[in-house]
Amino acid sequence: MMYTRESAEVFGIRLLGWLAGNEELLPVFLGATGAAESDLRAGATDPVFLVSVMDFVMMDDTWVVQACDTLGVGYDSVMRARQVLPGGEEVNWT
Repeated sequence: MMYTRESAEVFGIRLLGWLAGNEELLPVFLGATGAAESDLRAGATDPVFLVSVMDFVMMDDTWVVQACDTLGVGYDSVMRARQVLPGGEEVNWT
């Protein structure tokens, strides 16, 4: 699927919803980013916050598979959506 900025943001919101509902992974995300649970709602309208969600999920292939299976999308969806949001053109493979 080809993402536009708008569709990538919508996907990011869906991914954030998946993350917020994951009782085991949400505290890890909050600890890693310094965000609070109260920041999640505001973050849904911030493309930079959605990027942080995508980058976090892409840290572990298991998380990508779980999220994509739950959302009913291909395993490359997180990466493809991430590429059209701020900073996505900057590939940094470490």
